[in-house]
Amino acid sequence: MILVLASCGLAVSLMQTLVVPLLPQFPRLLDTSPATVAWLVTATLVAGAVCAPLLGRLGDMYGRKRMLVLALGLVTAGSALGAVAPGVEVLIVARVLQGASLGVVPLGISIMRGVLPEGRVGSGVALMSSSLGIGGAIGLPITGLVAEHLGWRWLFAGAAVLCAVLLALVQRTVAESAQRTGGRFDLLGAIGLGAALVSLLLAISKGSEWGWGSPRVLGLLVAAVVLFALWGRLEMRVRTPLVDLRISARPAVLWTNVASVLIGFSMFAGFLLTTQVLQAPTSTGYGQGLSLIAAGMVLLPVGAVMVVFSPISARISDRRGARTTLIIGAVILTAGNIWQATIPPTVPLIMAATTVTSIGAALAYSAIPMLIMDAVPSSETAAANSLNSLMRMLGTSSCSAFTAAVASGMVMRVDGHAVPTAGAYTLVYVVASGAGLAAVGIMAALPRLARARRAAVVAPATASA
Repeated sequence: MILVLASCGLAVSLMQTLVVPLLPQFPRLLDTSPATVAWLVTATLVAGAVCAPLLGRLGDMYGRKRMLVLALGLVTAGSALGAVAPGVEVLIVARVLQGASLGVVPLGISIMRGVLPEGRVGSGVALMSSSLGIGGAIGLPITGLVAEHLGWRWLFAGAAVLCAVLLALVQRTVAESAQRTGGRFDLLGAIGLGAALVSLLLAISKGSEWGWGSPRVLGLLVAAVVLFALWGRLEMRVRTPLVDLRISARPAVLWTNVASVLIGFSMFAGFLLTTQVLQAPTSTGYGQGLSLIAAGMVLLPVGAVMVVFSPISARISDRRGARTTLIIGAVILTAGNIWQATIPPTVPLIMAATTVTSIGAALAYSAIPMLIMDAVPSSETAAANSLNSLMRMLGTSSCSAFTAAVASGMVMRVDGHAVPTAGAYTLVYVVASGAGLAAVGIMAALPRLARARRAAVVAPATASA
């Protein structure tokens, strides 16, 4: 069962990188504009952000396996639709359906907590959580190879077959958790959260393209703030809210989610920039001039490292606690980004630095779900993990937007083309290092925050006695 669920996480990661190798070619292949093609990524991002908390809450209410099957069914349908899409409009709809994949990992983690023996939960959750990084590492070379030799439609056809097989395996091998919260689904809360997330993520993902000071982006950011405020007020009044903000406000949950945003930012910088540096022309002074497939092969050790360090993460968490594992991972992640910012740009050194970054990401990502599950009731596991997945995605999306802004603002002319300067990449790595360091500080302070909270509760009781 663990292997099947981890394979589902691997498939989720492949859905995210499915169209990346062909983004420069899709305007010609689909006879459309680059701005329209960008929606093939944005649509999946926004749909995933909306689906994850909804599927998590529905899983806690009506069955986590049932919602996992629904999510895999939507991804299978979207992949099949993409394989036969006559134009870019239908392909965008297909990518929206594939966005449901973001809810798969938190649902799988919640199923493990409910049905696995206690001694196997840590290793299973670690592998499931790390599967996202593993898939990201192997996804680019695989998708690049298939796109180059078979064509882009085979990418979607292969994804449809993979998800259909996983859907059948889940039906046969995964047990349903007996625990259900029941209750009435918070439809108004779901609509409010969806509207707020769409506003925020559209502003983040389109900020560089539309201009950060443009009326559209500023309007979306203001709308997001207002909608989140109204949604929060509503959730505090509903008997069975979509997201229990009282639980989410507990220090262990709140600060783990904040650290997750920072970890997501810090981790994604290495994965995002490494491929760009490897493919940049050698005339830039830092580029290695590799093809997409060759650059992907350089990143293959990343997947192997994450497979190896997932069980190590579980062992550290069992002996020292998940908080210690997260701190160790964030420290290594920070060191890897600092190394990336300072090393001479050669393929062996880039590979070594990326491997260090991946070790940190494997340890940190594997520990985060354990921290969340330790801090929430078992009946709220799927919803809490789904919210945390959303926080990590906000971190990666923010990193992507920040990188785009820096890369477009710090440019030089090479062979008649504008390309990012070496200083642009250095700046992103430095900021990513700062994000990792901030996550270390937050997690190191968390026990003090928890003790202060307990003291605040005990003091009035003592005074009353």
